[in-house]
Amino acid sequence: MTKRYENGMSATEISGARWRKSKRSGAMGNCVEVAELGSGEIAVRNSRFPDGPALVYTRAEIAAFVAGAKDGEFDDVLS
Repeated sequence: MTKRYENGMSATEISGARWRKSKRSGAMGNCVEVAELGSGEIAVRNSRFPDGPALVYTRAEIAAFVAGAKDGEFDDVLS
């Protein structure tokens, strides 16, 4: 039986997750971390609060976000 993951669940409840962050993340821990789940979904958490809530996305949702970021669709949030 595949474990069911839900948005907002504590990241500590995601047992066996191998969290990783970008090599470009800041030294102050101001980044997000991602983990691929056994269900095929992707979990995201705030590195400053590793025991806090995690958001869970499908692979298609993550792919759409990454494609949009690469295309510059979110550049306006930094200005």
